[in-house]
Amino acid sequence: MGTVSMVLVSHSLRLAEGVRELAAQMTQGKVKIAVAGGTADGRLGTDATAILSAIEGVRGPEGVLILVDLGSAVLSTQVAMEQLSNSGGRVLLSNAPFVEGAVIAAVEASIDSDLDAVAAAALGAREMEKVT
Repeated sequence: MGTVSMVLVSHSLRLAEGVRELAAQMTQGKVKIAVAGGTADGRLGTDATAILSAIEGVRGPEGVLILVDLGSAVLSTQVAMEQLSNSGGRVLLSNAPFVEGAVIAAVEASIDSDLDAVAAAALGAREMEKVT
């Protein structure tokens, strides 16, 4: 059995790379995590073409979970997903929190859980209390 991959979509490439670094350290690099952030000319924003490339770069038979930072990243990701071929594993867009969801999803993926379990774990991050 393989490992679910992930794509982190942010308006800021540096933010996406930082979240990837955190998740990768927590999983000792076992999970493929691609990032798509910013525009082609280096400004803040999202780019459906870059998102599509990131998905295709890590997509395998076990599937891909995508996490996004802000609302318009959802729209760009949906445009990218519409352009995907039918070959390869399923691709899911998560409504999980960006940082916590990415870390928890990566940990779940690192123990070879399936895509639905990884997606559920990411969503579970919404219930985490940071301060009591």
